[in-house]
Amino acid sequence: MRYPAGLSFLLIPCFTFAKMPEAVIEIRDNLFVPQTIVIPANQKVKLTFINHDTTPEEIDSFDLNREKVIFGNSKGTIFVGPLPPGEYQYFGEYHPNTAVGSVVVSAEGKPDAN
Repeated sequence: MRYPAGLSFLLIPCFTFAKMPEAVIEIRDNLFVPQTIVIPANQKVKLTFINHDTTPEEIDSFDLNREKVIFGNSKGTIFVGPLPPGEYQYFGEYHPNTAVGSVVVSAEGKPDAN
């Protein structure tokens, strides 16, 4: 069966290959580095946590509605957004007195870490 030439492009799926914004947060000595990151408003953003410590850390955020364990000497990813402008707190459940951080969502912001 032959199809008209114009119909063939309709059968090809359309994908968007735009790169998702990403911010990298390191865990060192039970601290988040950087402690505050800025991400753009109204976009889904990939947050990659790299744990350089030998012990695990659990990322908890009531503001972002996220929870994830990052084992020692490993990394993990969570996705946030799209979010309206504001400041969202998170902390390390295993070290809540030192491992604290925030995500600042800015209408004009771009990820400030990678």
